[in-house]
Amino acid sequence: MLIFDAHLDLSINAIEWNRDLTRPLEEVRRCEAHLTGKAGYGRGTVSLPEMRRAGIGLCVATQLARVELNAWSPVVGWRSPAQAWAMTQAQLAWYRAMEAAGEMLQIRTRAQLRSHRGLWERALAAGDGSHLQLPIGYVLSLEGADSLLSLDHLHRAHADGLRAVGPAHYGPGIYANGTDATGRLNEAGRGLLREMDALGMILDATHLCDDAFWEALDLYQGPVWASHHNCRSLVPHNRQLSDEMIRALAARGAVIGTAFDAWMLAPGWQRGVTTPQEAGVTLETVVNHMDHICQLTGSALHVGLGTDLDGCFGNEQTPSDVDSIAALTRIPEVLAHRGYSAGDIKGVLHGNFLRVLEGALDEDRTL
Repeated sequence: MLIFDAHLDLSINAIEWNRDLTRPLEEVRRCEAHLTGKAGYGRGTVSLPEMRRAGIGLCVATQLARVELNAWSPVVGWRSPAQAWAMTQAQLAWYRAMEAAGEMLQIRTRAQLRSHRGLWERALAAGDGSHLQLPIGYVLSLEGADSLLSLDHLHRAHADGLRAVGPAHYGPGIYANGTDATGRLNEAGRGLLREMDALGMILDATHLCDDAFWEALDLYQGPVWASHHNCRSLVPHNRQLSDEMIRALAARGAVIGTAFDAWMLAPGWQRGVTTPQEAGVTLETVVNHMDHICQLTGSALHVGLGTDLDGCFGNEQTPSDVDSIAALTRIPEVLAHRGYSAGDIKGVLHGNFLRVLEGALDEDRTL
């Protein structure tokens, strides 16, 4: 079955972690197994061939470069919006290189989405392995808006195919406060939302602190999703969505992508100390978060996959039965054992997020 992953930091892995994602996963790991300094070295879970093997024919692929004035390393953040903008352009250049090589295909319009979805569904149904030769379709998203020097830069990014924006990342931001911070949107943030609305973009509520989340949801009239979020009632932390937030997103027709980062799945996780095996984190734990949202909202219409795999961590911080992104193919079995119907499972794997995209993407916009 076709799988849609609503959050993958592919370009960061390529540009900042120096991974050739066109190569088999085993080779990517082998090339960096001798490196130190990052916990995820030699433990990556994502490559383009591995995504194809899993049937992930569509994804949301990010650009990310936040501003952090006290940073001494680009791994943490950049000292100015201009530097952050430059990094997002390097990331965009990598996506363009992947398109030129036939590895990926950018999705900008509804017509492109329908065409690419049909191509993948036909290839998967054929069962002859032809999907292994297809490009992976991607919708471009900006995780944290710090790199946008002005609203003109937002228009430039939109012209380059940017279709979703999360205004914040971690800490205080140029436009909004994110994870571990507090405070409402500033005037620049409110202006950003108005311009995004006018362009018909998707607001990604992920990482917005509570104050900014509620203000953004109140101000924004366009489509909304939470690309990679889990449940606060299961794992208490401000990075997670409260039950009230989940209900509010569902009321807007939003979809919430379940993240596979183990610290967001199991309470009490200590980075660099806790192991998935010790914490008992498995795909069943992932589905616990999905199921909570479904029970809370009364349907399976608002849940999808936003794995965030290789989001600056590797399989040392994933469910113990997720050694690669290809493990997503086992999600249907876990859901079926919980009593979810075939239609519900199809929605979780791709249908729910594609429903939002169908409504958000313009059919005829000249780009």
